[in-house]
Amino acid sequence: MISNERPSPYGNRPPHYGSPKPPVNEDTLKSDSLQIERKTFVFTLKENPRGRFLRITEDVGGRRDSIIIPAPGLEDFKKLLEEMVRISEATPAKNP
Repeated sequence: MISNERPSPYGNRPPHYGSPKPPVNEDTLKSDSLQIERKTFVFTLKENPRGRFLRITEDVGGRRDSIIIPAPGLEDFKKLLEEMVRISEATPAKNP
């Protein structure tokens, strides 16, 4: 028997053990998208009771992944991204 086929000593638990979290009210301040090759990136600046944040969602053939950057970190994120762009432009590609 494979280990994941054995019955759990804890019984069948639902995926979330507690009660579901109530939805958080979010306001969209700005949203825009960018198509790069086969990927679509959606940048959405939002605000909720906890503050402002930027959600970057990558959509590849219906599969979505997101990252969230709190507004206080946007300037540092911008600096790091600008540095990556500068290095990418200054470094020749190994496989042109």
